Amino acid sequence: MNGKRVEGIGTVAAVLTTSAWIPQAWKVWKALPQPAESVSLLMYFTISIGIALWIFYGCLIKKWPLIMANVISLVFAAAVLVYKLKYG
Repeated sequence: MNGKRVEGIGTVAAVLTTSAWIPQAWKVWKALPQPAESVSLLMYFTISIGIALWIFYGCLIKKWPLIMANVISLVFAAAVLVYKLKYG
């Protein structure tokens, strides 16, 4: 498979997995300032650290689709995490 096709697959995967965060973040945003009892603090803390490590890895290998998708994912995950910490 050529490099452009591989990058294309990575970009599509990045768009799909990143956009998967939008429904949860939107649901949490609409519920403000209701308690966030149904949101798992451990899950969002763990996933935020994991995403940050993916960003670091993407920087090391200089792959912009990987970096940008994870930066956007981290914004959504961190928003939910901050909501959970504030309204938990």
